[in-house]
Amino acid sequence: MHINDAIQFAFHALQGYRSRTYLMLLAMAIGVASVVLLTSLGEGARLYVTQQFSSLGTNLLIVLPGRSETTGGMPPVMGETPRDLTLQDVQALQRSRYVKQLAPIVVGAAPVSYQQLEREVMIMGSTASLFSVRQLILSRGQFLPEQEITRAAPVCVLGYTLNKELFGSLSSLGKWVRVSEYRCRVIGVLEEEGVSLGMDMGEVLIMPAASAQALFNINSVFRVLVETRSQDEMEKARQDVIEIISARHDGEDDITVLSQDALLSTFDRILTALTYSLGGIAAISLLVAGIMIMNVMLVAAAQRTAEIGLLKALGAPRKQIIILFLTESACLSLLGAMLGLIFGLVGNWVLQGYFPDFPFQAPDWALWAAVGVALSTGIIFGLLPARHAANLDPVLALSGR
Repeated sequence: MHINDAIQFAFHALQGYRSRTYLMLLAMAIGVASVVLLTSLGEGARLYVTQQFSSLGTNLLIVLPGRSETTGGMPPVMGETPRDLTLQDVQALQRSRYVKQLAPIVVGAAPVSYQQLEREVMIMGSTASLFSVRQLILSRGQFLPEQEITRAAPVCVLGYTLNKELFGSLSSLGKWVRVSEYRCRVIGVLEEEGVSLGMDMGEVLIMPAASAQALFNINSVFRVLVETRSQDEMEKARQDVIEIISARHDGEDDITVLSQDALLSTFDRILTALTYSLGGIAAISLLVAGIMIMNVMLVAAAQRTAEIGLLKALGAPRKQIIILFLTESACLSLLGAMLGLIFGLVGNWVLQGYFPDFPFQAPDWALWAAVGVALSTGIIFGLLPARHAANLDPVLALSGR
C-alpha cells in the first residue's frame, strides 16, 4: 500500500467517527495554541525590555551609589551608602576624556498645581544633557537651559499627560505652576512617549537637579547617566568613573557602574529562560492530548476489530496495520497542530490589539517545536493502539471478538 492510500484510508476512518475526531483535534489544537501564546508572552517581554533599553540611548553607563558586592544584593534605591553621590561628584566626572556628556537624576514625588487643579506627580531633577542622553522629544517650547549643574532655576518641563490635565487646550508656555511650596515657570512640554522602564514620561515634571534637591531637601542624586564617546571606550570610561569617585570618596570604591549592554544581556538571558520555561509548561498540554489520542485509538481498535480482521484476512501484514493506525494518529496530530497555530496566531493578534505597546510575537523555534512535539506525541502515543490492532487474530477479529 502506497503512502497516499494510507492517508486516504486514515481520513476515511476519521470521518467515520466525527465527534471523536473533533474532540482529539480540539485537544491537540489547545495544546499547540498554549505553546504559541505562552512563548509569545515570554518573547514579547524580552523584546519589550530590549526596546525600552534602546530608548535610553547608546553607549550608556549608569552610575548608582553603593556597591552591590558588599551588600549581596542590588544597589540601594535611595542612596543608603557610606557616602552619597553629589552634584560635585558629577562635576568631577566631566574631567574624563572618555565621557561625552552626563545627566544626574534626582527623583521624588510632590504635588503640582495650577490654579484650582492639583496632582501628585513624579518630579525628576536633571540638566540640559538629559534631553540628548535620554533621547527625549519636545512637543513645544524648549528643554532645561544650559547652566552650571549646581545652579537652581525656577523653570520646568511638563510631561504631555500632565500638561494636558493641568492646562487642557490652553498654552502652558510661560505659565507659573506650584510644585509643593515652590513656583516655577513652564518652558517646554514633552512629546507623548508612553511608559519607559516603569516611568511614564507623560506624567513627570522635569526641573534642574539643584532645584529638585532644594525641593526635597537632599544633597544626593539618585543615579547618573553617563554617555561615552564611543562603544569601544565604554570600559575605559567605566574605569575613569570608578577612579574619579574613589579619589573623591577617600579611596572607597562605593559606587556601582552598570553598562547598558550588560543590563540588556542579563535581562535577555533571564527572559529567554522564561520563554523556554513557559514553552515547556505549555507542552505538558500536548502530552495530555497525546494520552487522549492513545486512549481514543485503543477504543477505535476495539470498535474496528471486524475491519482489522478483514484487512488481515486479505493478506495485510502486521507492519501494514501498524502503519495505517500510525498514519491516522499522525494526521490527527498534524491537523490539530495546524489548527492550534491558527488559534495561537489569532490570539496574538487579538492581544496585540488590547496591548499595542507590548509585542506579542512567538519565536520561530516555538512554532516549529509546537508542531514537531504535537506530531511526535501523536505518533508515539499512537504506537500502542497500532500494535494492539496488529496483534489481533484475524479469525477472532472477523467474528467481532
